[in-house]
Amino acid sequence: MLRPRTALYLVAGVLAAILQSGCTPSPPAALATPDTRDADEKAIRDSEAAWAKAFATKEPEKAAAFYADDADSMLPDTPLMAGRKAIIEGMKPELGDPNFSLFFAPTKVEIAKSGDIAYSKGWFKYTTTDPKTKKRVGQAGNYVEVYKKQADGTWKVEEDIATEETPLKALKRGE
Repeated sequence: MLRPRTALYLVAGVLAAILQSGCTPSPPAALATPDTRDADEKAIRDSEAAWAKAFATKEPEKAAAFYADDADSMLPDTPLMAGRKAIIEGMKPELGDPNFSLFFAPTKVEIAKSGDIAYSKGWFKYTTTDPKTKKRVGQAGNYVEVYKKQADGTWKVEEDIATEETPLKALKRGE
């Protein structure tokens, strides 16, 4: 059995430890990272709407401005395009096609808790000219974009991946 004085010291030590742990100051608010995921999601959705408009200009440099310098683009029936310069070169023939059009929209945008990486997924509709038949053809599919937040706070596409849901097919008027 403990002597009264030893028991008193033991209880005092336990109480001091409990009080000390409860009194540990929390980090200053300035050090806490604010949760900007809602604003980041809106920024990416707005960026994709602007990106679709940039494709409509048929200017490769404008359309490629949404990619990071080291981005990769993996599109159906197209070799891998690695880096913004290769993406611009890969876009030139398509954007020069008088029948070219591309519509796309995100159905989901997810921002990492860290706030520095995100992805979007959505659908696309693409129109071009068949090089063999010289007829207008179209395709529909899905895409995933992987974004990275840049030092200036903007989001740039790091990985552009699209899959075809329907193969290229001849289009009828109005389609």
